[in-house]
Amino acid sequence: MENPHAERQAVLLERILKNTSKCTETIMELNHCMEEILRKNSQIKTAADLSTKYRRNVQYNLEATGGNVSQDKTMNNQ
Repeated sequence: MENPHAERQAVLLERILKNTSKCTETIMELNHCMEEILRKNSQIKTAADLSTKYRRNVQYNLEATGGNVSQDKTMNNQ
């Protein structure tokens, strides 16, 4: 006589393996999609970085020349 618990465990293990396989497949598909999204967003990130650097440079130049502009105005008024 076969052990009914062993039979039940074999069925459960088979279900676990099947679900694990499906889960692994789904995660691999998700990773592929994420890689594609990251690859497509790389140009957007580059543009955003350039824009940020440009804004910082403009801000720095405005602050650096802001003092000179006010000095020039004072000298012209005298």
